[in-house]
Amino acid sequence: MNWRVRLRNPQFIAQIAISIFVPILGYAGLTAQDLTSWAILLDLIIDAISNPYVLMIVIVSVYNAIQDPTTAGIGDSVQALTYTKPRKDDK
Repeated sequence: MNWRVRLRNPQFIAQIAISIFVPILGYAGLTAQDLTSWAILLDLIIDAISNPYVLMIVIVSVYNAIQDPTTAGIGDSVQALTYTKPRKDDK
């Protein structure tokens, strides 16, 4: 996988962050509006890490965010591996 290019893409970073926090919030029955202090956020993260079910949901969610469904397997295509920055298509 071309991690250098993926990590330079803000959309990829947002996708990973969402794939981590949404399952945790959903399992806890919370919304982002409920996170009103750092203590609440820290407690939520500790609870999620100590719960194997939540960890599995997060792992599957992150896998789905990383995996490219347009290529065979989980790696990037040969063309994508040659990129040095995210490709912009003309529309």
